Amino acid sequence: MSKIKPSQGAAYARIMGVGGYRPTRVVPNEVILETIDSSDEWIRSRSGIATRHWASEEETVAAMSVEASGKAIADAGITPEQIGAVIVSTVSHFKQTPAIATEIAHKIGAGKPAAFDISAGCAGFGYGLTLAKGMIVEGSAEYVLVIGVERLSDLTDKEDRATAFLFGDGAGAVVVGPSKVPAIGPTVWGSEGDKSETIKQTVAWDEFHAERPEKFPAITQEGQAVFRWAVFEMAKVAQQALDAAGIAPGDLDVFIPHQANMRIIDSMVKTLKLPENVTVARDVETTGNTSAASIPLAMERLLATGQAKSGDTALVIGFGAGLVYAATVVTLP
Repeated sequence: MSKIKPSQGAAYARIMGVGGYRPTRVVPNEVILETIDSSDEWIRSRSGIATRHWASEEETVAAMSVEASGKAIADAGITPEQIGAVIVSTVSHFKQTPAIATEIAHKIGAGKPAAFDISAGCAGFGYGLTLAKGMIVEGSAEYVLVIGVERLSDLTDKEDRATAFLFGDGAGAVVVGPSKVPAIGPTVWGSEGDKSETIKQTVAWDEFHAERPEKFPAITQEGQAVFRWAVFEMAKVAQQALDAAGIAPGDLDVFIPHQANMRIIDSMVKTLKLPENVTVARDVETTGNTSAASIPLAMERLLATGQAKSGDTALVIGFGAGLVYAATVVTLP
């Protein structure tokens, strides 16, 4: 017979507050066209992107995260000292160790919480949200701060016609806490490692260290392969998340997919047969693809502009490099 005392956590977990930070510099397509042979019309038709935000030297991964976290904590109505864990999803913190989560935890005044980074690309927010839910239900933390943050302008090849226009910078954060009713559904997540080469860093850090190529490592992707995978496979995952939560498309109020590409978003809406009354996040038009930050940033904007409201039922899904994905149904804070 086990002598281990059972964990005593909450019955359920919910998103209590959300915050976002977008760098002050807005970069229109005209700036992108200075280094690639393309046109504003082509970029908009291929991606739906008109502008994106690029961080300044002072707008570091940590600085943007602190700003977004402060807003999320205030929105949740708690104090930083109550945060029991900080989870940061990012691929653009360039130190292998220590995790940027520890620095952020210290700067927001969170005391001594558990703090760690995860690397799950554009699905990272969903992974972090699922881990946070588990911590709260298990009882190892009462409140968990989940951050998605990227400075993808540092990893963008400004001369690559296929990707130069895609990526933006920013941070989004949520506070996850206890709930008396289900407010974060079961997560449908997974990976398809046989497709890991479709989105990747051009040069591994060890190769860069050894050979010092002329160009700094950047993100590259096989656009058509990624597009087909996202359109055809991720709609299936989204439907599985709806089924797992016992939600029909007509029961949804909001759809917040990863902001990768407007064509992908529109195709998913069509495949899922979402009713016209469902609000769809299309933050990609003015924010670009911010990877792990895109879902919380889009969520924050929908709530701030009144397009979505507290208590709405939302389907969120992230997908990207790996290839990895994570989808769940949540109640908005």
